[in-house]
Amino acid sequence: MKALKQTIVLSSIGIFTLAGVAFASNLDGTYAGKSETEITSLLQEQGYEVRDIEVEDDLLEAYAMKDGVRFEIYVDPNTGKIVKVEEDD
Repeated sequence: MKALKQTIVLSSIGIFTLAGVAFASNLDGTYAGKSETEITSLLQEQGYEVRDIEVEDDLLEAYAMKDGVRFEIYVDPNTGKIVKVEEDD
């Protein structure tokens, strides 16, 4: 019985982790905007709490939280598209 409970708990953790990563990757290629205001607005509509946006390596990098998970979301300022989403440790 104890092994079954452990399996269920570990499976649940894995499912929620994969769901968070899958959701974040769904943003790849999405038009987010070319300004901090536009990016913040889109991410807030998606349920993110935007903490900061900086320029890094010619990309706009948004630091945001969702469901207790920190994300780094990279936007190409020339196209306004999200080019990469990373879960931050």
